[in-house]
Parts: sequence; C-alpha cells; structure tokens
Amino acid sequence: MKYTLSVLVENQPGVLSKVSGLFARRGFNIDSLAVGVTENPSISRMTIVVNGDEYIVEQVEKQLNKVIPVIKVKVLQPDAFISRELSLIKVNCSTKQRLEIIQIAQLMNAQIVDVTPTSLTLQMADTAEQIETLVTLLHPFGIKEICRAGTIALEKGAGVTAPSQKK
Repeated sequence: MKYTLSVLVENQPGVLSKVSGLFARRGFNIDSLAVGVTENPSISRMTIVVNGDEYIVEQVEKQLNKVIPVIKVKVLQPDAFISRELSLIKVNCSTKQRLEIIQIAQLMNAQIVDVTPTSLTLQMADTAEQIETLVTLLHPFGIKEICRAGTIALEKGAGVTAPSQKK
C-alpha cells in the first residue's frame, strides 16, 4: 500500500540529503519526493510517498522524527488529503493525429504547451491515477518522453501540519 507523509523541515542546506539518506540506510524505497518552501520561508515541506505496510511507515515516521532538522512528521490518512502531480508528456503527432490528441487533452484537462510538426507536449497537474490514464490514452501515438514531478499533498478541510516545538 502507498502512504503519503507530510514532513516539515528546517529550510537549510543538507536536509534533503539527511532525509533521503535515512531511507537508503534502512532499505526503504521512496516512490515520490517533492520539496518546497512553505508560507514560512524558514520551513520547507517534504511530501514523501512510500510503498509498504503499516510497520514500515511507522518505522519511517519514528526515524524521521529523530533527524535534527525535521520539525514535524504526519502520515496523511487515505481519502483525507488532496494530492497532485505535475507531468509533461511529449508525444509523436502527425498532422492527421493532431486533432485526436487535442481532443484527448481536452477530455483529460491537460494543456498543450508545445507544438512542433512532429510532436505535441502536454502538461497535466492532477492525481497520479489521472496522469496514468492520460499516458495510457496517449501510448498508441508513441510517447517520446515523460517527466513527472513528485506528488504534493495537503490535508483536506481545516487541518494543517503545523510546526510543533521540537523535544
């Protein structure tokens, strides 16, 4: 099962290395990792997606809480958060296929961001599942390249992953 963790860290050099090193040392694989500054410029949010069972996630959470620049770790509960992933997909496109690919893009709420005589590049920000659907629909045309950014996520509703005092 996939788990999504929201990790608040001090915005300083080397934090990403410490966190990813923790995963590597313990043999845990990261499916997705996205990092960006929060509303507070001294704090960054890491959204980490890991595949495993409850025991692995519990161990990851405990280990992350021991890393000095980590402020707070929260395992986001399924169906209680909103997540998005950004993708760029470059697909082969002849003049005859152009309209069909444009229709697929419109159907999937993807934007066309680059057009050449032999290719189209689409941009899509949505759930990983929706992006997979788009990739499946575009596959028959011949995908040249895909670039996917890591998943970002926030809790639904008024809940927040607010910094707490480190012990």
